[in-house]
Formats: sequence, structure tokens, C-alpha cells
Amino acid sequence: MSFSAEVKEELFHQTGRARHCQIAELAAFIRMCGGVSVSAGDHFAIRLRTENVWVARKYAFLLKKLFKIEPDISVRMYPRHSRPLSFLVLVLRHEDAVRVLQAVRLLNRYGVLEREVPLIHSVVLQQNCCKRAYVRGAFLAAGSVSDPNRSYHFEIACTGESQAEQLRELIRELEIDAKIVKRKKYFVVYVKEGDQIADLLGLMEARKSLLKLENVRILREMRGSVNRKVNCETANINKTVNAAVKQIEDIRYIRDTAGFSGLSNGLDEMARIRLQYPEATLKELGMMLDPPVGKSGVNHRLRKLSAIADALRSKEEKLL
Repeated sequence: MSFSAEVKEELFHQTGRARHCQIAELAAFIRMCGGVSVSAGDHFAIRLRTENVWVARKYAFLLKKLFKIEPDISVRMYPRHSRPLSFLVLVLRHEDAVRVLQAVRLLNRYGVLEREVPLIHSVVLQQNCCKRAYVRGAFLAAGSVSDPNRSYHFEIACTGESQAEQLRELIRELEIDAKIVKRKKYFVVYVKEGDQIADLLGLMEARKSLLKLENVRILREMRGSVNRKVNCETANINKTVNAAVKQIEDIRYIRDTAGFSGLSNGLDEMARIRLQYPEATLKELGMMLDPPVGKSGVNHRLRKLSAIADALRSKEEKLL
């Protein structure tokens, strides 16, 4: 089972205790993957089509709990397969449909269907708990979240730009920085920051999934920290080795061209010890000198030797 499916299964079992929160979640189902049809006799019916069994079950559960409505449920199967292609949940009785539509504020007091009711100003979403319930329903109906072992990505696909903008503003009211991108025929509200996805899971009350995400985040951060340290140490080792190779090349060049006789006692000693102990660190080289000197002193003498070698090379090039 994918991480997204695990989250949805967990959210199926999470239902707001208050009636207004349950209505908010129901409203999200109808807006995100539902529809309202009106017959010639002005009779309303509500249909909801989904590929996710948890959405169909949760929607039917809320209808029964809130309005004592037993919806008609049909299952469309894949040809030659045993698993379902989609679920169709229908509220066909006019009186039942009216009660539901009035509760979610899609039907005004005059009996007129209002399809473009702004979410932010909706009576259904006046409290933060209701906003969280709505986001939970929207995610169940049309959302997905990637496996945190691979990447951090949370999204909810909307069928229209206005719907996406309203959902983004609702999520932003919960202090989550959601964005929108157009993908084929959908407008996708998404979040890519790991800590904000964790906040969203917490807001939707997916506590087990939140713990799993946090465990993965901690492991990834630890691995990243170890890798950075290893890379840094490797770079330092390479830098030290390259510097030692250059120092030995310079000293050998001085030895083979001008010899060490013209060097001061300190540089002569430094050159000979460096050639004798090519793998020694600066600190170790300093301890071998008489009298011993610190790392900065050793580094200073080696730089002087390199400068002498460069001067000899320059002089040789001019003669050529």
C-alpha cells in the first residue's frame, strides 16, 4: 500500500465530533468529486463518483450519520479484473438531496442552487476546526501525498481555477503556504516543504502518518548531515594530499636544480624532513624540527620553499 493510501485509510477513521465539522467534510466531498443534477420537475439529486473506496465509505457514513440517508451505491468494475474501477454514490430522493444541499450551503433559502459559493465566506467554514475538516475531506476526495522516503509533495487536484484558488486561500488561513500549478485539465494545489506537509497531516488528524513522516524526515536529515561531514572530510583530505604532493615536487625541483646549499638552516631542515616523511601532517613535521615549531611555522617554511621553486622555474623559462 502506498503512503498516500495509508494516509487516506487513516483519515477514513477520523471524523469531527461536532456536527458542523462533519458537515464541512461532507461539503468538501460534494465540491471536489460530487455533482448536483436537476430534473425537469425541479427535483434535485446528488451524485458522487470516486475511485477510492475510503471516500465512498466515508461519504455514505456521513450521509447516514447526519441525515439518516441510505444512499444508492453502485460499483463499476475493470473489464476482466476483480478490482473496482469506480464507485458511484447517489442521493436520489428530492427531499433528502435538499436537506443535504441546504446543510452544505449549496442551496439557498429560496431553493436556488448556488454553485459558486466562496469558501472563505461560507457559513460552513467559520471555525478553524471546520476548515481542517474541509481540507481533510478535500484531500480524501482528490488528494495525494508522495512517499517521504522519495520526496516531499502534497497535492489536491481541482477541476477549476476558481476552486483551486479558494482551496489555496483556505489552506493559507491555516498558515500553510500552498501554491497552484496547472496540470493538463486540472489546477493542482500543492505543498512541497516537509515541515508544512507534516503540519497538514497534523491538521487533518492523520497522527500515525505524521509520525511515520517525521521518522523518515529525521533519518533523511541524519543521513544528509553524515554525508555532508564525509564530503567535507574527503575534500579536506584531498586538499591536504594535493598540497603535500606540490610541496614535494617543489623541494625536489630545488634539490635537482640549485641544491639545498643555498637554503637557510631552517629551510634546509624543512626540505629534507618533508622529503623523508611525505605522508606526515604539518603538526607531525613541526614536531620533527629542532627546535620544534607549530603548524603555522611549518606552513610558512613550505611556502617559502614553493616560492623559491617558482622563482627557479621562472628563471629557467627565461633562459629557454
